[in-house]
Amino acid sequence: MSKKEWESSVLAKALAKRAERKPEFKTSSGTTIERLYTPEELENFDYEEKLGYPGEYPFTRGIQPTMYRGRFWTMRQYAGFATAEESNKRYKYLLEQGQTGLSVAFDLPTQIGYDSDDSMAAGEVGKVGVAIDSLADIETLFDGIPLDKVSTSMTINATAAILLAFYIVAAEKQGVSPDKLRGTIQNDILKEYAARGTYIFPPAPSMRLITNIFEYCSKEIPGWNTISISGYHIREAGSTAAQEIAFTLANGIAYVEAAIKAGLDVDDFAGRLSFFFNAHNDLFEEVAKFRAARRLWARIMKERFGAKKERSMMLRFHTQTAGSTLTAQQPDNNIIRVTIQTLAAVLGGTQSLHTNSRDEALALPTEDSVRIALRTQQIVAYESGVADTIDPLAGSYYIESLTDSLEKQALEYIAKIDEMGGAVKAIEQGYMQREIADSAYNYQMQVESGEKIVVGMNSFKIDNEKPPQLMRIDPEVGIRQSEKLRKLRETRNNAAAEACLAALEKAAGSENENLMPYILDCAREYCTIGEMCDVLRRAFGEYRPMEVI
Repeated sequence: MSKKEWESSVLAKALAKRAERKPEFKTSSGTTIERLYTPEELENFDYEEKLGYPGEYPFTRGIQPTMYRGRFWTMRQYAGFATAEESNKRYKYLLEQGQTGLSVAFDLPTQIGYDSDDSMAAGEVGKVGVAIDSLADIETLFDGIPLDKVSTSMTINATAAILLAFYIVAAEKQGVSPDKLRGTIQNDILKEYAARGTYIFPPAPSMRLITNIFEYCSKEIPGWNTISISGYHIREAGSTAAQEIAFTLANGIAYVEAAIKAGLDVDDFAGRLSFFFNAHNDLFEEVAKFRAARRLWARIMKERFGAKKERSMMLRFHTQTAGSTLTAQQPDNNIIRVTIQTLAAVLGGTQSLHTNSRDEALALPTEDSVRIALRTQQIVAYESGVADTIDPLAGSYYIESLTDSLEKQALEYIAKIDEMGGAVKAIEQGYMQREIADSAYNYQMQVESGEKIVVGMNSFKIDNEKPPQLMRIDPEVGIRQSEKLRKLRETRNNAAAEACLAALEKAAGSENENLMPYILDCAREYCTIGEMCDVLRRAFGEYRPMEVI
């Protein structure tokens, strides 16, 4: 029976009449969802060109031939709070519970280059992540954790070069050479301008720092992922799935262009680029999003940049479940949301995954909540069966149709950004910011009108809900960190520290000098993050965003 014959049948007519009383279903990106998907939707679909096999170009079905039949994704829970000592205990707990990689959350002063005793840091020390002021804190953070045995992801952007330097020197002090290190720094400043806000310097010097890291790591730390180009924060700010793909890949294009302009060969660095995506509640759209992004990036790298190595064309990505979907009301409901999002990431072929905790709409997660979040991944891995075969949804009429639709929409956005002169120009003109803000506004209107149901928040409410037990950060953290800094400055070789800072400032004033060796010298002499950023602020200036109307 064809789709046309089915639609004219008695049963289909009855269903259609009932459906008329319901609103038309659409994905977050505006794709209308058909009642039924059949082979007719894909009669012109080239399975060999668009699907192929896992581990083969264009990697729609995954970047490895065996995917999870070879090994599971890395279970990498994002954690960090208060002091390095307290975060170190949480890391060891998570590793004991079966976590397979570390992921570091830094506090706001660390992210924007202020020491804990700076007046600008008052009230924010250790609140949304761990406070790191110098190499001493990083040494404490990873005390007892062999850095040649774990891979570490660090969610850090404007100060990425400094935190990477701290990590390299901490490893040196453990006797671990740089070539043994495995991990990722986020190092994605463009999405900070577009969606998040933890920038320091203007775009040009920020891009210089990023390409300096590309160049340094390609020679000295070959196993390190030098950037994690983030769609996560773009989605958290309110974008659609199609915008998440498009704006993330447009930023990726800008980084590749900057590196090539700096004299790097695309195949020397592209294999260490990685990506970071969001996993939302719309299970099938999210699966299709990951597939579309993988296929699109492979074509961009091959056709636009002339990459020759297959690894240069592979979109490798970490996923985090969607913090913006979590509700403060009935927080246990968030466990179910995160489970759906976990399935989306795994069915979409993620390389590593962080699952959010049930109480994160209210506070940093408790130990019990973190354990449940990790157990969610483990149950999906070991009990659900979704990882028993490679790419189980391939060939689904619905999935392939959604994948094509998202790829087409993302390409249209990328073409528009290209016409504007690329991602940096699009951000400077406020284009990405406006598109994200409009999407966020439209979604919020749907929630407030009741058109979009959020269980427990605007529907199925509970009166007099009992508040959960929450984690509280000791307000004395800032005082303790300030005291550590006072002792550090008393005991380090201040003459050597000042000489290294002066050398960094002089190098920053040049046009072509790679700054990583100078930052490493500063790290070894226990210069603080604030001291190094103050030097770079003098050399580069600070970014002031335009008003987006």
